[in-house]
Amino acid sequence: MVEAWYMDSLDDDQRKPHRMEPNQSVSLQELEKLGVYHLKLNADIYEADPELKKIRTERNYTFMDIITIHKDTLPNYDEKIKIFYAEHLHLDDEIRYVLEGSGYFDVRNKDDKWIRISVEKGDLITLPAGIYHRFTLDENNFVKAMRLFVGEPVWTAYNRPADSYKARQDYLTFLAQVA
Repeated sequence: MVEAWYMDSLDDDQRKPHRMEPNQSVSLQELEKLGVYHLKLNADIYEADPELKKIRTERNYTFMDIITIHKDTLPNYDEKIKIFYAEHLHLDDEIRYVLEGSGYFDVRNKDDKWIRISVEKGDLITLPAGIYHRFTLDENNFVKAMRLFVGEPVWTAYNRPADSYKARQDYLTFLAQVA
């Protein structure tokens, strides 16, 4: 099961857990109130997994690719890690399915505090369009993930501040309705 917690404010190595002392856990229900959803799938059979196929059909995830983030496999590794960790939003949902390895998605809550979400093999996570977030590897320095899209992939990240975009305004409306 995915684990999430409020982050401390230390600026050291981004790959560390950054748990507050004492730890302040965040439940799946709290994540869902932010529009963040999680499923656990069997990554060992992802190529023939009927559950993944069903999810892709139901949610119209028509495009997918696989990215491996490791210094030996990702071109311009250091630059990409910095880009992934810059706080940003997308105009579409971000859907990632971890096939191997692990990492962290950080998302902002309604009060603009960081929540760290640890993802590992088998975790499928959906971040809603308009949510401020970022990604980093953990101390294992490796993740292989499937990226899923509705239609053609859109790779554009809009770094904060990006409050004028409709996706951000729609997300803020969603948050207000959930409150």
